[in-house]
Amino acid sequence: MLLAIDEECIKHTMQDKSKATIAINGSVWMTVDGENFGGKGRIELLARIAESGSITQAAKAIKMSYKAAWDAIDSMNNLAGEPLVERLIGGKGGGGTRLTKRGQQLVDNFIIIDKEHRDFIAQLGRHAKGIADDFLLIKRMNMKTSVRNQYRGIITQLKIGAVNDEIEVQIAGDQKLIAIITHESTEELGLRIGSEVFALVKASSIVVMSGVSSDVKLSARNQFTGQISRIQVGAVNSEIVIEMNDHTSLAATITNESCDTLELAVGQIATGIFKASSVILGVPA
Repeated sequence: MLLAIDEECIKHTMQDKSKATIAINGSVWMTVDGENFGGKGRIELLARIAESGSITQAAKAIKMSYKAAWDAIDSMNNLAGEPLVERLIGGKGGGGTRLTKRGQQLVDNFIIIDKEHRDFIAQLGRHAKGIADDFLLIKRMNMKTSVRNQYRGIITQLKIGAVNDEIEVQIAGDQKLIAIITHESTEELGLRIGSEVFALVKASSIVVMSGVSSDVKLSARNQFTGQISRIQVGAVNSEIVIEMNDHTSLAATITNESCDTLELAVGQIATGIFKASSVILGVPA
């Protein structure tokens, strides 16, 4: 896990035409091999969960929607490769959520890092005169994506074809994901066995099935089975989150009608299916 510091907030407050007051501000966030893992907002969400034991209360405290909070948690769990938040079942309160030991460690360490960062910014600000233009030249660009399912993994197999290549990626929990991309893309990305990649799959590309038996044969190469951990119902579509045993999750967007027809419910075993051609691969910059 790497620490990235964004110094893009360099403000010039013009007091008159010949004199400017320069203030340097910054924010700190963490990345996993170039993929945005989380900044102060996500860490605060984890801290609030530790305080309240509730996703709902934590999201409300930082003015975040319940769905956005779960999306952030799913993303952090997937990128970390291990759970940072776990559910509690039963008890007087009917269950709740809490941070794992790793999640609490992350919050504690981020507090230390953030303090050191603020001290650094304060010291840098005292020497800000004449360096603002240089900061504007060297500031980092941070790419964001709307794709719901994001996984980090290692290429374990690569089959070269005349036009398309088949690539097997091992993600968290020894899950295998198959992608088919053009050979040109393989060359441009410099993909090889052992290469670290990011695999992106749109939620709308996922087909959800329940009660899939072992004798059912499907042409789709990717089939992830797990327990439905969350169903978010919208006006037309529902988001179904399937959580595997290793706390890796897969989010699918299906129609409300399909959700009702399949009689999907939290706790039910379901399989998320998607074609290898629906997987987008990327590499750390």
